[in-house]
Amino acid sequence: MPATSPAHPRRRRRTNRLLVTAAGVLTVGALAAAALPGSASAGEQGGKAQGHQHGRYQDVQLLSFNDLHGNLEPPTGSSGRVTELQPDGTTKTIDAGGAEYLATHLRQARKGNAYSITAAGGDMVGASPLISGLFHDEPTIEALNKLDLDVTSVGNHEFDEGAKELARLQNGGCHPTDGCYTDKKFQGADFPYLSANVLDERTEKPLLKPYWVWKKRDVKVGFIGVTLEGTPNIVSAEGVKGLVFKDEVETINKYAKELRRKGVKSIVALIHEGGFPASQNYNYDCDAPGAGDGISGPIADIAKNVSPEVDALVTGHTHNAYVCTIPDPAGNPRMVTSAASFGRLYTDTTLTYDRRTGDIARTAVESANHVVSRDVPKAPDMTRLIDKWNTLAAPIGNRAIGHISGDIVKDGTESPLGDLIADAQLAYARTLDPETDLALMNPGGVRASLTYAASGGEGDGVVTFAEAFTVQPFANTVNLQTFTGEQLIQALKEQVSGSNEAAPKILQVSDGLTYTLDLTKSGADRVVTDSIRLNGEAIDPSASYRVATNSFLAGGGDGFTTLGQGADDLVGDDDLKALEQYLTANSSAGSPLAPPAADRITIVR
Repeated sequence: MPATSPAHPRRRRRTNRLLVTAAGVLTVGALAAAALPGSASAGEQGGKAQGHQHGRYQDVQLLSFNDLHGNLEPPTGSSGRVTELQPDGTTKTIDAGGAEYLATHLRQARKGNAYSITAAGGDMVGASPLISGLFHDEPTIEALNKLDLDVTSVGNHEFDEGAKELARLQNGGCHPTDGCYTDKKFQGADFPYLSANVLDERTEKPLLKPYWVWKKRDVKVGFIGVTLEGTPNIVSAEGVKGLVFKDEVETINKYAKELRRKGVKSIVALIHEGGFPASQNYNYDCDAPGAGDGISGPIADIAKNVSPEVDALVTGHTHNAYVCTIPDPAGNPRMVTSAASFGRLYTDTTLTYDRRTGDIARTAVESANHVVSRDVPKAPDMTRLIDKWNTLAAPIGNRAIGHISGDIVKDGTESPLGDLIADAQLAYARTLDPETDLALMNPGGVRASLTYAASGGEGDGVVTFAEAFTVQPFANTVNLQTFTGEQLIQALKEQVSGSNEAAPKILQVSDGLTYTLDLTKSGADRVVTDSIRLNGEAIDPSASYRVATNSFLAGGGDGFTTLGQGADDLVGDDDLKALEQYLTANSSAGSPLAPPAADRITIVR
């Protein structure tokens, strides 16, 4: 049954304390509450205004973030930066992220806020760096417990290792294969994971709790958690076996009615689905020229259809930053937020609770994204946690596996790192079958850039196993299949058609495969068929081609249904080993590997 707070008896509940303190942490103001009546606003705010703390109205602070992906240490490269719009119209790049700094910022923000809730929008784990991924993300769950996270929705990456592993992260216990990593049994999450729209196929009931209610004195706020309906298309089939993913809007509306029947009228939806902002500056005005005009994509449609009974939407998945007011079906403004990814931002939202109605006075809602800057003291308890797990990971992670002459980035329609990984998989596949023709890599499987600057004591240009693990953390295998030329052409067209038409997923291709991508056209026509060449020769629709992909693509993932229909399957070792072998064989300290030119796909705009 759905639970009400407190959901976890062992937890030291923050809701009974007026202040949260941490040694060495500076005090700063939280986001100011709006005066009644007022209008929703977005943007970085300074100072602290007098909020509503007595009488009819009570300000409730909602701190939120999303898509942490186990980034306990400060992420590197572009993954560890945000862009801030300055008053004069210029932009400033700020280094951001890291659990030691996130803890400090959240604790500072809570000071002086007796009614404070911390919630997340999913993907707290999965595709994690070595310090967390090597230990099946137990370190991240421990860190989130220390961060006093109250509740989170389930993201698609929480299903990377399947429903049973997600249940273990919630409930605790040692890993069924790898056992316990320390002398203490893993305790699991102190916070509830919510999965209202993820059903057990057999029982047709939610896999985990559909909602949770936060209570303090006479104030009640309900949280409904959903993940994107399309999760089965972007997660390995084994990870979602036996599960059904229902429509997000229908599910939220269903449980909003149930919460209201139970007397809970203040409701927040935690949705692991997101949108695409009009600007990459985290503090841009999302409501210019009109409410919600600065955001597009799936979350915009969801927000316009979720019941007016829901007062705010905390979202994620697209790794973008936005704070928007999108009108609900009744035409009233409603806050929709996302805090980018990797712990680089957090959102501070003030919900003004009306004790007379039990609902949120939405005209008083304010929200802003704040940078998790690295100019504050590190939280000592988080440092100790990171040091503990780094000590266990060091013998594996610090091993040098290659050398590079410059940054090899994952950014771009065709990225240098995507090409490198495709080349590595082609080279590995040819050790299994010398007749392998080409390799294809999904862009979402490339999680971080390889940076030239040393991340530790390894030296500039050295690629460690830990860095490679961060790039490819999924433990996919390299699979070989045989396709006709017609199927290969169809697979390339699926990059920009079908489920990928609105948001193309451009495969990274191995050396020798070239073609033109004409973005001035629409649908499948964006892949120019006559331009597709393999080693300079046109693809013969009736010929057979041996193609290497990872197991995710070989299962038809990311909407590439044709890649799930190959013949003569041969399953190799994991894709990370393929990358390691390639770097070791093709680079040295005296002859480092140069970044690929990323010139295999000709793009017409």
